[in-house]
Amino acid sequence: MTYRGAFNHVLLVIVTATLVLAAGIAGAAKLNSQNLTQLITESESIISGTVKEVYDGIDPDGIPFTQVTITVHSVAKGNITEKQDYTFRQFGLLEPRTMANGHKLLAVAPDGFARWHEGETVVAFMYKPASRTGLQTTAGMAQGKLNLVNGKLINEFNNAGLFDGVEVDDSLLTDEQQNMLTTPGAVDAQAFMDLVTRAVAEGWVENGEMR
Repeated sequence: MTYRGAFNHVLLVIVTATLVLAAGIAGAAKLNSQNLTQLITESESIISGTVKEVYDGIDPDGIPFTQVTITVHSVAKGNITEKQDYTFRQFGLLEPRTMANGHKLLAVAPDGFARWHEGETVVAFMYKPASRTGLQTTAGMAQGKLNLVNGKLINEFNNAGLFDGVEVDDSLLTDEQQNMLTTPGAVDAQAFMDLVTRAVAEGWVENGEMR
């Protein structure tokens, strides 16, 4: 590839990434609230674990990514192995970076995407990977990533809308879980994960016991 060809390729990558970023930001501004039933339904996998490693880069096709590795503690849904590492790539860089030709690539992860930090313990509702790029993020974007803080789980939006419209057969829930559905804010981690794990294993959504 000639110098001009290489320059044009980098320029095309920058323009494409900028357009994707702009579209992502516009989409994030219109982020639709997703409740727990929707997150469970739309997730390919649901895991809890500790974020082991986070770094960013640009793949051979010029797509900016953030790579996240989670050491999995438990799996509520999906074919992921417990006690092992799960790695995925999400669109966008951690921060802008300067290219070799001096141009600055601004393709950071758009607003509304989950943010990841090494050492944090999370529950992640993982959407299926994109068919073309393999990139993956959480269902409901940042709504589908909950952080563990002092035994409580909470997402970027203080769990706003997480239980809106959610209906579960009372006979399936403990008293604490019934209260959880009607009380905004952080939720007890054990009670929440027990609810999610049983909902998936026993097919509550499919059977109409959870709506």
